[in-house]
Amino acid sequence: MKIFLATGNKKKIDEMSKILDGLKFEILSIKDGIEIPEVVEDGDTFEENSRKKALEIAKFTNMITISDDSGLCVEALDGAPGVYSARYAGEDSSDVENNKKLIENLQGVKNRKAKFVTVITLGKPNGESYSFRGEIEGIVIDEARGKDGFGYDPHFYLSEYDKTFAEMPEIKNQISHRARALKALKDGIDKILNIG
Repeated sequence: MKIFLATGNKKKIDEMSKILDGLKFEILSIKDGIEIPEVVEDGDTFEENSRKKALEIAKFTNMITISDDSGLCVEALDGAPGVYSARYAGEDSSDVENNKKLIENLQGVKNRKAKFVTVITLGKPNGESYSFRGEIEGIVIDEARGKDGFGYDPHFYLSEYDKTFAEMPEIKNQISHRARALKALKDGIDKILNIG
């Protein structure tokens, strides 16, 4: 059975593929030369965006599709950037630009509590969908640390490890918001697909 990962982010594909390793499915993505249309993420929640993406791409590819919508929710910013995390500094903004805006908006703010959220959705071409949510709490630090990861990883600090996500990619793949949501998916996928 083939499952398609619906994202254009190659770093995210690598991360998701590592976490999903061990499933008895062939994992395909844009790296396999499959072109997919751009899905407009206009939902108000991670769930809405993830589900929309999974179902549109499942219908387009005629394959079971896994999509995610993820973001950083900062307590002092009323949950921003949230669903706008990838375009926080504007459409087509880079990770560097998004991080710069985040740190600027937190200048003088003592409360740096934040959480990363992921909603993973498995969508079927027939319109069925199943969603799984994962979260992890940390704090936002001003100084970028680490060269691995992507997005806000260099500024997302976990005190129990004394590291940012960008400083511990292997550990991140075991404990992250995305890892937690994908683990829930892995635990339920055989039942969802009526196999096993």
